[in-house]
This record gives sequence, C-alpha cells and structure tokens, in this order.
Amino acid sequence: MSQGRFSNILIVGDRVLIKLKTQDNKTKAGLFLPPGVQEKEKVLSGYVIKTGPGYAIPKETPFEEWQKDEEQVRYVPVQAQEGDLALFLKGGATEVEIDAEKYFVVPQQAILLLERDDSLLT
Repeated sequence: MSQGRFSNILIVGDRVLIKLKTQDNKTKAGLFLPPGVQEKEKVLSGYVIKTGPGYAIPKETPFEEWQKDEEQVRYVPVQAQEGDLALFLKGGATEVEIDAEKYFVVPQQAILLLERDDSLLT
C-alpha cells in the first residue's frame, strides 16, 4: 500500500497515516445525516496506509573504545501494520489532505483498537 503515491511520504516516529473508512450517511431507519453530525464523532475508524518507524530509543554506548558505534538510532516498532483497520480518537489525530483526499496522522497512543485480517496479505 505504501508504494506509488505514498512512496515519497515519510511518517515520523510513532505516528500512523490512516484513511477513513467510508461512512454511511444514513441511519438504520433510513434518515440521511448531515455532514456536521459525522464530523462531531469522537471515535473514527479507518485503514492504516503507512506507519512510522516507531518509538526512538537511546543508542547504547560502546563497552570499549575500539567498538564501533554503527547504529545511529534504534526504534521500537508500532503495533499497527499497513492494511489494519484502526479505531482511533479523533481528538488525538491531525487531519491532512494528500492529492485532494482526507487522511489522518494518528499517534500510536490515540489508537484504541486494531483489526488485522491476515487473509488479505496472502
């Protein structure tokens, strides 16, 4: 998923790029909801498009002077993976527009739930 138009976009740290799942603008009874009602929801769901490298952790200092310090930064990866369905808090997310489409950049801590369908990967 991160190939193509997202190949030049780098997500920083523990953040995740999410595209909103298509929301139905009707209630179960068939009433149409105005756009303002949907925008006021506090919890949203969408698909993970791209993830950042994770939480940066301090590099270890070499035990001896002769040991090389090869790695600059190490990361603890985020739990979210591309293609996951994420339930997240809108208040913790930042809305961005890429190619005239709306996406959200969400920190890992604002994600409440992930649903992973491994059958999509095969």
